[in-house]
Amino acid sequence: MITVKAPGKLYIAGEYAVLEPGHPAILVALDRFITVSVSEAQDQGTINSRQYAETDFHWRRQGDQMVFDNRDNPFHYILEAIRVVETLALEMGKPLRIYDLDINSQLEDNGGRKYGLGSSAAVTVGTVKALCEFYQLDLSRMDIFKLAAIAHFNIQGNGSLGDIAASVFGGWLAFSTFDKDWLRTVLKTDNFTEILASEWPGLRIEVLNVPNELELLIGWTGSPASTSRLVDKITIAKFAKKDQYQEFLANSRKCIQGIIAGIKTGNLAAVKGGIRGNRALLRQLGAFSEVNIETPELKELCQIAEKYGAAAKFSGAGGGDCGIAITDRHVDQAQLISDWSRHHIETLSLAVYNLSEVLV
Repeated sequence: MITVKAPGKLYIAGEYAVLEPGHPAILVALDRFITVSVSEAQDQGTINSRQYAETDFHWRRQGDQMVFDNRDNPFHYILEAIRVVETLALEMGKPLRIYDLDINSQLEDNGGRKYGLGSSAAVTVGTVKALCEFYQLDLSRMDIFKLAAIAHFNIQGNGSLGDIAASVFGGWLAFSTFDKDWLRTVLKTDNFTEILASEWPGLRIEVLNVPNELELLIGWTGSPASTSRLVDKITIAKFAKKDQYQEFLANSRKCIQGIIAGIKTGNLAAVKGGIRGNRALLRQLGAFSEVNIETPELKELCQIAEKYGAAAKFSGAGGGDCGIAITDRHVDQAQLISDWSRHHIETLSLAVYNLSEVLV
């Protein structure tokens, strides 16, 4: 049996602007994981997930195709990850096999509610990693990112794929997305071997070493959000309010570059100032787009954190889920966490997950 794990993620800054090539964001990988195991099977394979315990999902081979016994299934990201890896395996001369996949997630609470930690990205990355190992495909970490990005993009159709990068590379990341129109074009004309070997226009992934004094607190509002729907609404505003949107992009790029520089030089005042500035920009985006990005619960989370000297903002698409607070030695974390709790904001006991392997 082969077992791999893929971490969840959280956005620190740069949301929405990161959807455009060349506009950076900062993310972290977290020590909550999706675990994927794959083992050889005979005649009939299964895909089992504790998230979908009521679903009995079986499949067979018909030539090189997977044939499914049930019509309605919740495994879209997993199945697309399988398709992408097996297409590459065939290109590399590997015979396709039958196997069982077992998937276990830590990215929800005990009731199955998602925290907004990128579960669809993590399960895509985990499935790709497990099957690449199963088929003995010798791929770099960047190749894994590209394969998982293709699979996730084919299902979701929007998004930056920064969550895929965090799940593959770990730690703190500076990320800029690639040109999606370029990817759509080459997926029609090139095979996967050629696409993996290509330079992806606009793509930039850089692991950041943060100062030891910088600490991250994560608060969960308890209300889930739909990233895809929020992104769709902002996309409408992108065309309806072109001038305001372009100004937002320019300001966001400058702001995130300032935070990255602050991280690299150990200037925590610049980092905290940049976090506050990015929150203000995102609130402006929500206002002119008429999209409720910062909910009352997220606003309260931020106001409480700021009261104790932390720099706070919502994380990800907003509309619910999590907010983050950047703290240092001047912040009374215990009081902040206690105040969050009094206002029904749960502090998630999460830490940044750093990969120990040498980057490839």
